[in-house]
Amino acid sequence: MAGDQDDWSARAVCRSADPEELFAEGAAQNRAKALCTGCPVRTECLAHALDHRIEHGVWGGMTERERRALLKRRPTVTSWRRLLESARADTANREPGRLRCLKAVQRGPRTRCNVKLTASATVVPSCPFPPC
Repeated sequence: MAGDQDDWSARAVCRSADPEELFAEGAAQNRAKALCTGCPVRTECLAHALDHRIEHGVWGGMTERERRALLKRRPTVTSWRRLLESARADTANREPGRLRCLKAVQRGPRTRCNVKLTASATVVPSCPFPPC
């Protein structure tokens, strides 16, 4: 897995950022999360943090608190990398402009939750639909 991390981490937007920014606390975490917005390896980064249970810092646009909550909601996921790559492939196969929101991915495979987003968006802060 270390070789895999080297492959994606070399392309990370945060590679040139000050580490203090990425391991900030409180409101300063929002600035760190903003770095992740346009990162080409955001999915790989998040999967790495979830699979390795990294407890500190912002990884893949999620704070440690957000990752802990996600892990608690989905304790049966054995490979976040596989799940997130599958979700990305599923998104690529959808009609243009229609993406599966991250909340649906977090809830599980039987979710029918779809949200109309812009082509550049991949995450919805809170899904407007009730749990499916």
